[in-house]
Amino acid sequence: MSEVPAGVKMGVASRKIRPSATLMITRDGIDGVEVLLGRRAESMPAFPEYWAFPGGGLSRVDKLSVEELEQLTGPNAAAIAAIMREVVEELGFTCNNGKIVSVDSIARNLVVEDKANWLSQVKQGNIVCDTTGIRHISSRTTPPFGPVLFENTFLHVHGGSMEEVPQASIVGQTEFVDFEWQTAEKFLQRWQRFEMKIAPPVVTLLMQLKRTLPQFDGDMMLTAEEMERQQIGRRSILFAYGVEVVPVKTATLPPADHTNSYLIGDPDGDFVLVDPAARMREGMEQLATAVERHNGNLVAIVFTHPHSDHLGDFDLLREAFDVPIWGSKETSAHISCQRILVDGETLQLGKQKWQVLQTPGHHPGHICLLGDAGLVAGDMVAGIGTILIPPNEGDMGQYLQQLQRLIELKPHLIFPSHGPVIPLPVKKLSYYLNHRAARHQKVLDAVSNGNQSLANIAKIAYQDSPDAHPLLAQDQTLSHLLSHQRNGKVSHQDNCWEIVKKRL
Repeated sequence: MSEVPAGVKMGVASRKIRPSATLMITRDGIDGVEVLLGRRAESMPAFPEYWAFPGGGLSRVDKLSVEELEQLTGPNAAAIAAIMREVVEELGFTCNNGKIVSVDSIARNLVVEDKANWLSQVKQGNIVCDTTGIRHISSRTTPPFGPVLFENTFLHVHGGSMEEVPQASIVGQTEFVDFEWQTAEKFLQRWQRFEMKIAPPVVTLLMQLKRTLPQFDGDMMLTAEEMERQQIGRRSILFAYGVEVVPVKTATLPPADHTNSYLIGDPDGDFVLVDPAARMREGMEQLATAVERHNGNLVAIVFTHPHSDHLGDFDLLREAFDVPIWGSKETSAHISCQRILVDGETLQLGKQKWQVLQTPGHHPGHICLLGDAGLVAGDMVAGIGTILIPPNEGDMGQYLQQLQRLIELKPHLIFPSHGPVIPLPVKKLSYYLNHRAARHQKVLDAVSNGNQSLANIAKIAYQDSPDAHPLLAQDQTLSHLLSHQRNGKVSHQDNCWEIVKKRL
């Protein structure tokens, strides 16, 4: 992303926060308390291929259920209704007298077909709805970089022993492709080795569970009571081990309205702060709090490139952080950098190694950082919205080349400057490459067919995107044209673009 081009005015649409519910199910295993996680299907719009708790958004049937079922009472009644409906659909489970029990397959299939059937099946006695033992352990609001915002109520139920808890069933539902029981410690160990992707709020709840269980000698019921009492508000947003994100309010290209700053490196060793974009004290205090909460040693501030939605207020930066600034040679022409980062060099950050990749296209000095955790991508791709290639300083041809380079590197995850983590990197990068390459060809074809003005070329090239802002379409069409001009395919004179005819 980048600054909005001059003359383009774009508003940010308000996003309504939707209620949702999630259930942490535990049981007593051989090595202690185990947690049930499911691996989300690749087709899911949010966190595909991630391991997470079952759950989902609150629906009309959940609110109606509160009105019609006397056992659903209290401030979390609708959330409990939602989660009991969801676990029927996703696991084939329900709760009965504080235990997990299987649901009749016919009744479950009806719920899978239509969520509204859950209420009628409960009323008919085909599905049990007993709230005994369900406890509210946390509430989290989706970070502001998300395209959809949720106020999520985290609930818990302890199913008892391994022998008492039935096997989860993935038959019929489409959200999960696998389920696994494991201790919080073992899940976190695999997450730290980048063997599995776990949704950020689940990570911090597993960490809390791991810390709290020993205080009660492994008693999950007492632990859940303590988690309910703690109800810690703001927490670290851990995209991966050694990667914490702090979204900062910025004037960037809508629909995004935040820039992601990152704490990158060993959680117990050296780390760097990437793109601390805060220009207001509130944002800087959020960054300072995250740095203070980190167990390691902040060694530098790194800028991916010098666009204004990535650079913070330097007076505030110096007030909060007494560390050197690192960036590329091109970035250092705009801000004072104490260390020039070059393509291919390695940053040793505690036990973690991060490679510097110079990826021009969006900006000549744009850099990414690549580690085992994934790719800190700056403005190469976005988790929300799109990426602009500024005509005056960008290079569409180089941008396409760098997208291909990143595809070949196959990062574990992508951590963009705008929007949530990108869990399927090769799929996202390939989409960007194919989409931009197709537009690149459409621009050239439009000129080949006799269109000469920028406005007409943009209109033809963006025929498949009627909702595109006309001035942004012209801005990006110009980037494509300049790239074709550099490659000797088109010429420009007297505001007219023409194909360069090859000499015989």
